Amino acid sequence: MDARTARVVFTLLLFALGLGFLYVARETLMAFLFAIFFAYLIDPLVSHLDHLAKGRGRAIAAIYVFLLVLIVVFFFFVGPRVAREGGKLSASLPQLLSRVSSGEIASQIGMDRGWSKATQELLRDFLVTHSEQIKNLAQRAGIRIAEAARKVWLIFLVPILAAFFLKDGRSFTGVLVSFVPSKPQREFLEGVIADLNHMLAHFIRSQIILAALSLVVYLSVLSLLRAPYALVLGTAGGMMEFVPVVGPLLAGLVMIGVAVLMSYPHWVLLVLFLGSWRLVQDYLVAPRVMGEKMELHPLAAIFGVLAGGEIAGVLGVYLSIPVMASLRIVWRRWQLYSEKKRFGPLNEYVFGAAEMRPRF
Repeated sequence: MDARTARVVFTLLLFALGLGFLYVARETLMAFLFAIFFAYLIDPLVSHLDHLAKGRGRAIAAIYVFLLVLIVVFFFFVGPRVAREGGKLSASLPQLLSRVSSGEIASQIGMDRGWSKATQELLRDFLVTHSEQIKNLAQRAGIRIAEAARKVWLIFLVPILAAFFLKDGRSFTGVLVSFVPSKPQREFLEGVIADLNHMLAHFIRSQIILAALSLVVYLSVLSLLRAPYALVLGTAGGMMEFVPVVGPLLAGLVMIGVAVLMSYPHWVLLVLFLGSWRLVQDYLVAPRVMGEKMELHPLAAIFGVLAGGEIAGVLGVYLSIPVMASLRIVWRRWQLYSEKKRFGPLNEYVFGAAEMRPRF
């Protein structure tokens, strides 16, 4: 084996070892990734208060106290109502599941909608025939919800880790770059870090805006339509907006399913609202807020969401899109690095641009 082949084999082994470590330590890494996202979210506020507070540490402490006050106020005024509705919905789910799997729900829905006896019998037979599949689906959903509930410790750990990133993030970057010996490699790493900073900051703030807007719209419209469990479903719909592609679809299906099972009379209006809102959000609001800077095709986004769910569950779903965008950034920067090694500094990739731009 010559020296070049040995270097290639060694690099591949190191890469495989790194991937194995990332998979084994994925839960710990998830906490650090969420801390980085949280740091990107509040970094602009900290930067604005830096001079007024006469120190970055004091600015971080002031922002944390402000956020804590907001959380306490929210849970004091809204939390009890959400908890009551959530408790009622949780208590009614086993009975609803039993009525669905036994086919009893078919008669109730058919009578409310004026269906014929033949249609009711057809729906009842279908539900009874697939009762085991319905129960298994409900059990899998319950397991996923339980897995998400076990991650509640992240709520306390993430802000603590984020405080360190907010305070010393720039020095971390400098130390990381200092380990790279050659100038071209340092330029490659600095370019990757700069693009990642820009992408993550833009992604996190855009998702916050879209989720907050969906939360307000869901709560307002569901309350006006007097939909069952409007407060719980509206809050869940706003939170699910963080999950690209799959989250809004799942939230809509849950709202429609609860409305139908609870014999809500205006479920058609609810379906029309959800469809209209998705068109407005996906084709009018999101392109203006998010722009085209993520540079991901919808199929790539769907693949990332599904793969993230298989690898790391709910947390993987949340992190799928920024991870996919980060891989694209690294790939484009590596192409530029390889081009510079072969032909010299001809082009420079700028994150958010559709194509390579000339370097001047």
